[in-house]
Amino acid sequence: VQLQASGGGLVQAGGSLRLSCAASGRTFSNYATGWFRQAPGKEREFVARIGGSGGSTYYTDSVKGRFTISRDNAKNTLYLQMNSLKPEDTAVYYCAADSRLFRLRIGGSADYWGQGTQVTVSS
Repeated sequence: VQLQASGGGLVQAGGSLRLSCAASGRTFSNYATGWFRQAPGKEREFVARIGGSGGSTYYTDSVKGRFTISRDNAKNTLYLQMNSLKPEDTAVYYCAADSRLFRLRIGGSADYWGQGTQVTVSS
């Protein structure tokens, strides 16, 4: 499956952004999908994931209550609504997909990756 992330940008602390990830190539609903991020000088980290049918959402603690992951299988698109953004959310955000839900977790990985979209939060 091919993934194309978009929606990043520059925003002030406390602001909001919505990331999108358009999928193509295979049956989107067959794949669990998620978001990872990588800040400068840091390792890539898990952010959130959602199951193929839209359930089984899971978030890393630092974004709980601020970020919401969702998907529209009719549009083959994954979303990440990010509210109350903080400077420490600054990173390149990558969408990911895998047929195995358990792989999309803290310390996990995925078979398919998007190209990344930059999110910069100014203080």
